[in-house]
Amino acid sequence: MLAVTKLRLPRRLTATIFDAPARPLVARAGQKRHASVATATKAAPAPAIDAAQESAEIGAALARNFKLTEADNARLRFQRNIGVSAHIDSGKTTLTERILYYTGRIRDIHEVRGRDNVGAKMDSMELEREKGITIQSAATFCDWTPISPITGKKEEYAINIIDTPGHVDFTIEVERALRVLDGAVLVLCAVSGVQSQTITVDRQMRRYDVPRISFINKMDRPGANPWRVINQIRTKLRIPAAAVQVPIGVEDELKGVVDIVRWKAVYNEGVKGVDIVESDEIPPDVLDFAKQKRTELIEQLAEVDDAIADLVLDDAEPSNIQLAEAIRRATVSLKFSPVFLGSAIKNTAVQPLLDGVCAYLPNPSESDVVAHDTTLAVTAPPVALVPAAAAPLVALAFKLEEGRFGQLTYMRVYQGSMKKGQFIFHGRTGKRIKVPRLVRMHSNEMEDIEEIGPGEICAIFGVDCASGDTFTDGSSNFSMTSMFVPEPVISLSIKPIGTETPNFSRALNRFQKEDPTFRVHVDHESKETIISGMGELHLEIYVERMKREYNVACSTGRPRVAFRETVTERADFAYTHKKQTGGAGQYARVIGYVEPMEPDAETGKDTAFENFVMGGNIPTNYIPAVEKGFFEALEKGTLSGNPISGVRMVLKDGAYHVVDSSELAFRLAAIGAFREVYAKTKPVILEPIMTVEVVAPVEFQSAVIGGLNSRRGTIIDSEVREDEFTAIAEVALNDMFGYSNQLRGATQGKGEFSMEYKTHMPVLPNVQMEIEDAYRKTIPQAKK
Repeated sequence: MLAVTKLRLPRRLTATIFDAPARPLVARAGQKRHASVATATKAAPAPAIDAAQESAEIGAALARNFKLTEADNARLRFQRNIGVSAHIDSGKTTLTERILYYTGRIRDIHEVRGRDNVGAKMDSMELEREKGITIQSAATFCDWTPISPITGKKEEYAINIIDTPGHVDFTIEVERALRVLDGAVLVLCAVSGVQSQTITVDRQMRRYDVPRISFINKMDRPGANPWRVINQIRTKLRIPAAAVQVPIGVEDELKGVVDIVRWKAVYNEGVKGVDIVESDEIPPDVLDFAKQKRTELIEQLAEVDDAIADLVLDDAEPSNIQLAEAIRRATVSLKFSPVFLGSAIKNTAVQPLLDGVCAYLPNPSESDVVAHDTTLAVTAPPVALVPAAAAPLVALAFKLEEGRFGQLTYMRVYQGSMKKGQFIFHGRTGKRIKVPRLVRMHSNEMEDIEEIGPGEICAIFGVDCASGDTFTDGSSNFSMTSMFVPEPVISLSIKPIGTETPNFSRALNRFQKEDPTFRVHVDHESKETIISGMGELHLEIYVERMKREYNVACSTGRPRVAFRETVTERADFAYTHKKQTGGAGQYARVIGYVEPMEPDAETGKDTAFENFVMGGNIPTNYIPAVEKGFFEALEKGTLSGNPISGVRMVLKDGAYHVVDSSELAFRLAAIGAFREVYAKTKPVILEPIMTVEVVAPVEFQSAVIGGLNSRRGTIIDSEVREDEFTAIAEVALNDMFGYSNQLRGATQGKGEFSMEYKTHMPVLPNVQMEIEDAYRKTIPQAKK
């Protein structure tokens, strides 16, 4: 029986909650997980009490009092939620395909661009298979039985895997995957090393505190140099890292790896490397090198782990178990990244990487997860969530997808359990929803399940919600923070070819709902439908999907850059809005100043309104109207018609009329004041600046750098490696259109480039004049 405690709650409300059980909650291994105990938390009949306050008090009490049971710990210990992330073409999907094959989830291996026209399992979309790139993140799950380097036993682990895109245009897919994962595998190319998107993925992992192990792939390629890549991880990504393996053979002679933690030689044998053969005998030609790298591993760990540091200071050699425990501690605490080596395409050393995922990455109970109680102030401390099966349900919807049977919502359960047929509550709207169908995803296939426990990933049908919404069982008012969504940097005008059908708006609405970085709006002046996104490829993919999935062929206008405007100087205003039209008129006077504003380091906001009105010269009920007017004025600048950023309005004084003043009058006064003073602030137009990384053969180096210079690019860094070089430059997005064709021509089709948004910077004066002139010409046309 469970030990039950009466907990005294505020407002004379008493709820029965489960305390730490006297016996394990689940007595036998393999027994079904218990459902959420929302029904067990019903309060006794009480006088009318604010329902939100009541459920918040119960939820907070439950969150404080639920502890992980032995059964929870036993289940969570063997659970891993990982993502596979990397730069474009580093081999993420190829690696995931091998993982699924070796764990028995798929019967055969198919390549990303294979001749059999099947394609990799995780690239289920037709466009992905055609282009050979990952467009949407895909989830799957598998089981793996590794030999633990700590206990030496064989234990079965359940692993949820999300394969993410590498292209920066689909960066939101990486953001939402890392938001819900406990660990990640950062894949790097043994030749190219740390590239631009690798740095972006590293930044995303740090944003969500995701521990990572690194896998240097493509060890079979000519020019593979893992030691240079490890040095780049330390210097460019600024995280201590060391190899836990040494390759046996190099390039096309790659035969296996030496595990320098367990001190064994590991080889792949059998059909497609399915059999792992371990040997205590280290090949003589790599023995000394393996000892050297083990010493380097110990030295790197000594800098981040006190236990290893003490052993080093005592001149003692750490045992294999001490070394493995230290790697796990340092990795989980985000201080270190163990580096594995191998070649996914050659079926070499993928199984040891899986062993490393189980040994060194955290389980769900080791991740710090917090939620905010929406009934409390925004500044209130967050509530820690406990992945206990019997705790109140808290789940986060992190991805939406239009499936064959309606909207498919991917969810991560952080606390409590979810059952098919159970009622859950939408945190934002408070709507009560029944879970009609609960599935586990395997790429585009699904497996029906009856129940899902904490720390797991599932999908449900028939739930109307947005990406980032929180769901509970109704006994708490918890809300989890959503993922970071970058602003779009490029726009296209779009219109259907021929007669417009309902499918046009249906497709745009669906894509907007699925992808927060894809935006749609109608331009008020030109009446054109404008789509905005993260890059040319991003928008090109959606236009192609409209044609294939909705049979709506569309034509697009020239790409538009997301220019912005900003102020450069402070300017004072004293503006009076007066209008008399018979009866009550309009009167409002506002006095203050406008000044430039730097982005806030925490929130990233670069616009603000501040009120310093004293003595009631403007009644407090009119202040929100002034603020609303200010933000409305920011929507469209007078130079180019683009949004205004980097500005603060400070309201110091004003005047009102007892009869004629109204919210409308003060809103119009704020708009008028801002537009009048705007010209005095010496406004400038800002353009998005992109970080561009170009990789090409060495013989085309001068042509590539010349091409970047011709586009007003600033070369930030360049690196030459044997037969190829990398150039990193900052170039205005407006100058990057058509660059792919120019690069292909200059490098005989051998050059590649990727770019990502960095910041907005002022345009050149002559460009600003051109943009202003072009905008002025459009204004009369719109009024006709």
